[in-house]
Amino acid sequence: QVQLVESGGGLVQSGGSLRLSCAASGISFGIRQMGWYRQAAGIERDERDLVASITVSNSTIYIDSVKGRFTISRDNLKRTVYLQMNSLKPEDTAVYYCNTVPRWGGYWGQGTQVTVSS
Repeated sequence: QVQLVESGGGLVQSGGSLRLSCAASGISFGIRQMGWYRQAAGIERDERDLVASITVSNSTIYIDSVKGRFTISRDNLKRTVYLQMNSLKPEDTAVYYCNTVPRWGGYWGQGTQVTVSS
């Protein structure tokens, strides 16, 4: 049974930092490309943006709006993927989810809310 548990979100001022974590179980984590997605208010579930992804060989890809500010990493022994977010902006406000890339069927965890105040 797949389970992805996100944590680490919160309320932070513009320019602040947060570190998100996602613990995975029920999947072959070590052979899966993983990603962080986000869903801002008013955006449909199927339109969640893939913000950052990391391959099994630790190659990373970011959307332009977070390049240089966000860093994705993984610990295969702990079956955990992280997202270090620095220099946060109000437009980063969203619920953040981790998932495989491409996503694992219709499964999503509960996500973690990130709110950046101006």
